[in-house]
Amino acid sequence: MSEKKTGGQIIWESLMHEGVDVVFGITGGAILPTYDDLSKYNYPIHAIVTTHEQGAAHMADGYARATGKVGVAMVTSGPGATNLITGLATAHMDSTPMVAITGQVPTSLLGRDGFQESDVFGISMPVTKHNYLITDIRDLPMALKEAFYIARTGRPGPVLVDICKDVQQASIEWEYPTDVNMPGYRPNLNAPDAASVARAVRLLNEADKPLIVAGQGVSIAKAEAELRQLAELANIPVATSLLGIGCFPATHPLAVSWGGMHGAAHTNYAMQECDVMLAIGARLDDRLTGAFATFAPKAKIIHVDLDPSEMGKNLTIDTPVVGDALLTLREMLPQIQANEHPTWLAQIEEWKAESSERDILSQEIDDLIAPQIMRELWLATNEGDCTVVTDVGQHQMWEAQYFPHTKRRSLLTSGGLGTMGYALPAAIGAQIGHPEEEVWVIAGDGGFQMTMPELSTVMQERLPIKMAIINNGYLGMVRQWQDIFYNKRYSGTPLFNPDFVKIAEAYGISGRAVTEKEDVYEAIKEAQATNGPFLIDFQVDELTNVFPMVAAGGSNVDMIRRPRPATEVED
Repeated sequence: MSEKKTGGQIIWESLMHEGVDVVFGITGGAILPTYDDLSKYNYPIHAIVTTHEQGAAHMADGYARATGKVGVAMVTSGPGATNLITGLATAHMDSTPMVAITGQVPTSLLGRDGFQESDVFGISMPVTKHNYLITDIRDLPMALKEAFYIARTGRPGPVLVDICKDVQQASIEWEYPTDVNMPGYRPNLNAPDAASVARAVRLLNEADKPLIVAGQGVSIAKAEAELRQLAELANIPVATSLLGIGCFPATHPLAVSWGGMHGAAHTNYAMQECDVMLAIGARLDDRLTGAFATFAPKAKIIHVDLDPSEMGKNLTIDTPVVGDALLTLREMLPQIQANEHPTWLAQIEEWKAESSERDILSQEIDDLIAPQIMRELWLATNEGDCTVVTDVGQHQMWEAQYFPHTKRRSLLTSGGLGTMGYALPAAIGAQIGHPEEEVWVIAGDGGFQMTMPELSTVMQERLPIKMAIINNGYLGMVRQWQDIFYNKRYSGTPLFNPDFVKIAEAYGISGRAVTEKEDVYEAIKEAQATNGPFLIDFQVDELTNVFPMVAAGGSNVDMIRRPRPATEVED
């Protein structure tokens, strides 16, 4: 039965129909009628008040990545809406399903430079999957229905709905729409083309050196089990992209780690030497491939992706398969032949052994270094039984290298946009989504300070998040580039840092600083034993670099690698 509702009520009722139980944001004049309706009508949706709108966007993003649901952010017009843009761009680059609801000035003031007016519709267009400007309440119900449909179907992404203040205050007879009819939007929900699948399977069955490169699309499609079945049946080694970490257990005998600019050397060698590559749910971006012209030169590439625009965007693809990863793998499995590939697997093991000789953890180093912290955190969490949310920089690469992930959606990180400041708010969203999960923030000293005020939200929501700051006194990854490519001219990278432990204490959060290698594990266990949030300031060696490294625009074959340790020569 239809009944009369205000625009604000329609927003909350629509969110409830879409299964939303939490919204991240900050109120303000242009969204006030909607927030007022939340209180007035006592809707069972938890509105989390953040300290900055960028934090709200990252929280919705982290919530969505951790749970697979659509994350929702709600803010006011003008600076409130524009502060969302970095978070929307982050979600857009990494295919995260989000709906952002923004207040807008009344329709009578549109285009008149009214107080806190901004063209958020125009500003957000390049960084959203779709967006709306609602100037008539009659358009609001369907726009909200469509927003959630677009955000979660096909290749997921963020959708923004900008709603004028007078629309929120107006009333109409309302009932929730049951159907979506969008002639211009036809997400591929069908099984992939049978002939394309048959060609792909034939290539894999005939390959001598096959390799799977799995991306985040495998997790989005919930296809981890099918990926594992195919790999085990045909004995095909599995590498991942950075965002694909966790879709295939890193401890599995067929796992070949992740590849690219800072990926494992043996993974890059495998990508360069394979004769057939099955890239599934990975967009094959420059950080994975290095120079496009020299990537996988010996391979026939099979690319499975839901988004047809990814086909041939960066590389020449021998067999494109447009389709959902789960449906595609299910079509492939009955046609895949059992195989062994002993010579190829032995070659990969040789490369792994050679990589381990150069591993920094196999060398005698007196200083506290970040790789040690990552490995001890992995051990302390029962070999990775937790969710880790990283910021962007050296610590992000070290976490991916030294914390083997075996659980789906257990590493949340900004891959495409590389957003510093992502970790803390995204971890808040992840913890809200999984209240019983152990959630760790791993952030650099630079990135942590970008969204550090969200410690207030941690305490406000009584969240038991654990935080590890990798404090080297620099914007570490940029300093590494200066070290290698700019003759050690450290311009703009040294940081003046606060006492992070005192900052935490000011918010009522326990913490400690660690400067010695011997104290790392004990500090982690203290954090785990604390009933509430805990911050550890790991003050690490300033000049440790991440290796391997491929120069931007360079080939994956031209890795800069850590030298082998010097060996003593007997007389």
